[in-house]
Amino acid sequence: MITSLLLFCGSRAGHHPAHAELAAGLGRLCAAQGITLVYGGGRVGLMGIAARATLAAGGRVVGIIPRLLMTSEIAQDGLDALHVVETLHERKAMMHAMADAIIALPGSIGTLDELFESLTWRELGIHNKPIWLLGTQGYWRPLTALLGHIGSSGFGPPGLDQLAEPLDDLAALSAKLLATPAPQPLTSAAPAP
Repeated sequence: MITSLLLFCGSRAGHHPAHAELAAGLGRLCAAQGITLVYGGGRVGLMGIAARATLAAGGRVVGIIPRLLMTSEIAQDGLDALHVVETLHERKAMMHAMADAIIALPGSIGTLDELFESLTWRELGIHNKPIWLLGTQGYWRPLTALLGHIGSSGFGPPGLDQLAEPLDDLAALSAKLLATPAPQPLTSAAPAP
């Protein structure tokens, strides 16, 4: 069973209130299932909403924030742990090391950067953690179409668009969290992230 979930999402809440509702629902779901939420450590946007909702429901939250973002993302207070690191790469490596699975909610290029590095590491066999995409109003549909296009154009392996699984709603995520075993460490010679 998954015991920790790495969240990538926006440092803004977006225009539609459904995005904020989804982030809050994710936080409550993590708390209800006893899953530690691992995220970027900020209190702004969807990331702050998800963290506060997890904490308010009695869940555990671990944040990892680079020193350079301490002012712009403003670190969330009240977390169970907040790790301050020096670089974005260090942040991503630590977040990956602390989580059994990865979920992306809507966000901007920072979210995409984190997501694409996770996808790349999975494609290269550096990790075998499930990656899920969750968004309202078909938010991730253009991305999954692009990944399919990359594969069908010969620039990626077949099934590139299946490295991340789109989920319809929080109920689908809940089922995945309960049914998915924690990934076993890879025994390949691939370097650790």
